[in-house]
Amino acid sequence: MPFTDSEIVEHTRLIEEQFWSRRRPPLPLRERIREGQRIDGQAIELFFVRPAFKSPGQFVEESIAKIQYLRSRNVWKIYWQRADLKWHAYQPN
Repeated sequence: MPFTDSEIVEHTRLIEEQFWSRRRPPLPLRERIREGQRIDGQAIELFFVRPAFKSPGQFVEESIAKIQYLRSRNVWKIYWQRADLKWHAYQPN
């Protein structure tokens, strides 16, 4: 079951307070590097939008993390994207 509208509002607020507000690029870079999140079902993907290395006039999305809520188990799972562009479960040490 996808997030409800009220859950989306709450998750967006928490992401802003707990993640983006602490990790924003310095002011001079904010015109070129932007942050974003995409909500799909019960998953939230966090990403940066930045200029492409070889074509600075073009912008690319660079995924940072994916968070998935398993409602049946009341558990959040965190994933990160490796160089193979696949999502891998985060294993804390």
